[in-house]
Amino acid sequence: MRTEFDFNERYLTKDKKPWFPIMGEMHYTRFPKRDWKESLYKMKAGGVNVASTYVIWIHHEEIENEFDFSSNRDLRAFVKLCGECGLYMFLRIGPWIHGEVRNGGFPDWLMKKGYELRSNDPGYLAEVRKFYQKIYQQVEGLLYKDGGPIIGVQIENELGHCGGAYGEEGEAHMRTLYQMAKDVGFEVPYYTATGWGGAVTGGLLPVMGGYAEAPWDQRLTEIEPSGNYVFTYERNDHNIGSDFGLGVGVTFDYNKFPYLTAELGGGMQVTHHRRPVAEAEDIGAMSLVKLGSGVNLLGYYMYHGGTNPKGKLTTLQESRETGYLNDVPELSYDFRAPIREYGQISETYKEIKLFAMFAKDFGLELCDMPAYIPEDNPLDPMNFTDLRYSVRHNGKQGYIFVNNYVRRYAMAEHAKAHLSVQLPNEEISFPEITVKDKDYYFFPFNMKLGNAVLKTALASPLCILKNVTDTYVFYSDFDPQYEILGDLGDVKIITISREEAKNAWKVYLGREHLIISNSNIIQTDQGLTVIGRSEPRLKVYPDFDKVPQGWTKAGKEGEFVIYEQNIDLDLAEVDVKLIDETQEKKVYELEIKSREIAIDYFLQVTYQGDQAKLYLEDEMIADHFFTGKDWEISLERFDFPKKLRLEIYPLYEDAKIFLEKWPVMTKGVACELTKVVTETEYKTIITF
Repeated sequence: MRTEFDFNERYLTKDKKPWFPIMGEMHYTRFPKRDWKESLYKMKAGGVNVASTYVIWIHHEEIENEFDFSSNRDLRAFVKLCGECGLYMFLRIGPWIHGEVRNGGFPDWLMKKGYELRSNDPGYLAEVRKFYQKIYQQVEGLLYKDGGPIIGVQIENELGHCGGAYGEEGEAHMRTLYQMAKDVGFEVPYYTATGWGGAVTGGLLPVMGGYAEAPWDQRLTEIEPSGNYVFTYERNDHNIGSDFGLGVGVTFDYNKFPYLTAELGGGMQVTHHRRPVAEAEDIGAMSLVKLGSGVNLLGYYMYHGGTNPKGKLTTLQESRETGYLNDVPELSYDFRAPIREYGQISETYKEIKLFAMFAKDFGLELCDMPAYIPEDNPLDPMNFTDLRYSVRHNGKQGYIFVNNYVRRYAMAEHAKAHLSVQLPNEEISFPEITVKDKDYYFFPFNMKLGNAVLKTALASPLCILKNVTDTYVFYSDFDPQYEILGDLGDVKIITISREEAKNAWKVYLGREHLIISNSNIIQTDQGLTVIGRSEPRLKVYPDFDKVPQGWTKAGKEGEFVIYEQNIDLDLAEVDVKLIDETQEKKVYELEIKSREIAIDYFLQVTYQGDQAKLYLEDEMIADHFFTGKDWEISLERFDFPKKLRLEIYPLYEDAKIFLEKWPVMTKGVACELTKVVTETEYKTIITF
């Protein structure tokens, strides 16, 4: 019997039971095919169980009637790999997708046809049908009904909000596209549509979004604090797509659909005129607020960054030259995503893994806990004084969520705060705490632990290790102060710090283990892969049955057994030479000397200027807009080149851009390479 997928007005279901998925967006056409499998396993290790991807029309049919599904554009291979890695998939088939792509994904030849695009114009619909048919040919046999991983299809994107037909005409167009997709052969459990900012949905399952800032905003100043840090029943983010027009309310009935996100910003793609930097805490606090507001699917866009492919006729990025309001890098689509442009696991990945691990083990119960937002919870994003909090419960047990974090704004401290929850038949009171600026967390109440009840705790649940006896893992930087009623019996509680929880990995090796390590622990079909840039050290609970080959058991820390391994972290040396200097740019030659024994060397470039471009011989291979953060490039991606050319372009003090951190200026201009170093990344597989 295959799993039955469905949904009701509160949550998605698997076999009629509540299901809380974590979804992550990765664009196969923006990442090398040779590395897809490893990246999908990295996503899975981060708690993602549904991969989503756009099928970007201009990437596949840049020249009319010349379809390309080869190499990095091999959609069929990507979908099959998702299934092999144990991930479900949502296929976002457009036809318009935005995605910071040229023409929102439309090929130039389509733009010249004279059709009324994104409408029921018969000529346009004929072209869309042909595109849908080509997509279906690639994934035929890979839909869930046929044993494949594709459980969902998204139709269009932001229709009626970011252009295209709107109102009843837009609804009719969405219904037409939906029926067309079904007629072509897309028969799946879920059909979705983006639902924010007045977008029409055609009656499909609406998915929402939210970003920590708005790089597409045309203002060049600090903008108002994001409403995504406020607990609210409002599902709409008015900032998304505001470069196309001011957002308005939703077009569907909240009471008929669960609260799901598909475009919760896992980072932000900077534009040339506006360059906010998404930090891990920005994304973490926003994720917590969405959970506390009733979300029952955390879907991140992007979860995995990438690099734009090179076009045959033009570059393929969004630009003002093509009628859009934003210029983005020609190549880089890093997005400061949880997994970065070259597959690097970031601090954001570790931050949101906290919520993914929680959702996996506690999501079934959480789905059935509606959000109850107290009347004294402030709804105004400009209110930096009152305590922001929310509760989810089923009448008996649940969680209280607290957020005192607003990106780039200071929040009032709440000394000796008394958190309490009013249930139908009792009031729950937590121990006194001080809520500091930038704090955000959630605590359980009346949680069942075997035959006992955890009345309250100043700690957040991370996961459950289900072995002979259950071990509940919590994390806290407070004194957790567990109030337990009844006898725990064989049930065990382990408490770790929040930092340890961010570096915690739940794996299965005959039984479930928790590994805490600054290295990244990825479970693949080859076994446990350890990826890192410093000497690997593992804290393991419960202990391995055997000592892994090449590792040394180095004692204990509390319940955890320590394992260490010696790794050769030989660095590549970089010689830098200034070879040309004009008013337009400075050009440097980088000569790289390495033994080429590492899995990868990452070139870390610190510069002062507007932007930088990296060339291998005469081909541009990477580009970057200055943000105040170092620029990191994989050398393995380009087969460990010996020489590269770096071009830095000047930034003037009167430039019409927004930066959170400006470069160092000399006589009103910045154009200088400050430093180039490398970091070595190793990978080792744990064997016994």
